[in-house]
Amino acid sequence: MGIQFVDKADLWKSALLLNLKLRDRFRIAVDDHRGRAAVFSPDGYFSSTIHRWVTLFRNFRRESLPSPPAFYRRRVSKDLTAEEESALFRMLQAVAVPLIGNACHVFMNGFNRVQVYGLEKLHDALLNRPKNKPLVTVSNHVASVDDPFVIASLLPPKLLLDARNLRWTLCATDRCFKNPVTSAFFRSVKVLPVSRGEGIYQQGMDIAISKLNSGGWVHIFPEGSRSRDGGKTMGSAKRGIGRLILDADTLPMVVPFVHTGMQDIMPVGASVPRIGKTVTVIIGDPIHFNDILSTEGAKHVSRKHLYDAVSSRIGHRLYDLKVQVDRVSLEQQSMMSHDAKTSSDRAAEIFHRVDWDSFGMGAQFSEESSASSSNKLIAQTDDGIVRSPKRRVSSEGGISLKIKKFMDSTEMMGFAARGLFMNEYKSRGESANVGQIRPLKAWREYLEVNLMNRGLQQQNTC
Repeated sequence: MGIQFVDKADLWKSALLLNLKLRDRFRIAVDDHRGRAAVFSPDGYFSSTIHRWVTLFRNFRRESLPSPPAFYRRRVSKDLTAEEESALFRMLQAVAVPLIGNACHVFMNGFNRVQVYGLEKLHDALLNRPKNKPLVTVSNHVASVDDPFVIASLLPPKLLLDARNLRWTLCATDRCFKNPVTSAFFRSVKVLPVSRGEGIYQQGMDIAISKLNSGGWVHIFPEGSRSRDGGKTMGSAKRGIGRLILDADTLPMVVPFVHTGMQDIMPVGASVPRIGKTVTVIIGDPIHFNDILSTEGAKHVSRKHLYDAVSSRIGHRLYDLKVQVDRVSLEQQSMMSHDAKTSSDRAAEIFHRVDWDSFGMGAQFSEESSASSSNKLIAQTDDGIVRSPKRRVSSEGGISLKIKKFMDSTEMMGFAARGLFMNEYKSRGESANVGQIRPLKAWREYLEVNLMNRGLQQQNTC
């Protein structure tokens, strides 16, 4: 019993001595508890002291660093991507990337229409940038298949065969990496996983920076997610794009482009892409950030403000390109609606411009015109204004109906075009040799039938 009492007394003296030392060292008040429960309970002496110690260390670190601890430059090693650079994934990428890329290229340029402005800017950045110079492309996000459809439509098939020099991109883990199968597929097409809500210092961002440190190409959507209104508006650029550019060992080349029309190919909620649509892409000039980094006192500016300055500049540039691409798209739609005519309407237009006298058909055509004009209906509106219908080729009889019996609309347009060429010869004072213009079989058949019918009529009258 005496030995146990001595041990407790020594322990109590040690606790008092520690109390005094902590008070002198950190200048903080220490709870003065007595007894065994105060020493070993979770809310007692040791737990409260450790908590204050950790809090003091955090405050010391926050005050000593030049920028807040939430934003700092994290250097990324090139050896971070051991899994993506493994032999298995390189072999899968060598097969999957060219195959899918060329398939998307054929789909976009074969089954749809892609109009690109400034394509040489992207090709120059891909092929002629300095060695080991990283490249970052930024664009708006309209549809779930913007990448790879739009990217593949901008690249020639020869470049799509080089899997190692094609882009890396990022995708949310809850969308592209739900299970081992989808994870393996998206990794094989050079997609890196990022987790929503884990900030800009997560592993996926570090891997993307390591790709840039190796001189690679990374494509990213600064908005962070696709548009929910079909591309009518564009969200602000997130801070992650600022970190991706500034934390790379070498400042990358940044090429922006904006597109519209993908909302028609892959609308929100659709599972199969559509065909017969038009996509318009405008590629802008490279974005430079030397003025932000070379200003006086840039070293003393917090990392947060630098990230925001870079992302803001990218967002403004994308917004300017968005205004341009919307204007171009509206102009194209107005031109298409103005020129939207059926093949029969175009054939009728050309039909009326043919010099029928060159073929010996002027008299018959004038007879048909006079007959059709005599049968025109005069429409009178309620306000008393008399309007006549537009002039068109009669489909109820006459020469146009007889021609249609022997030829389709395409042949008729081709024949009418020959008549226009002959008119052009005559307007220039040149003699057009009709024999050199090969007559259509339909006209020969029409003339034979027409002359035969006239001969029969004359015999009957006689």
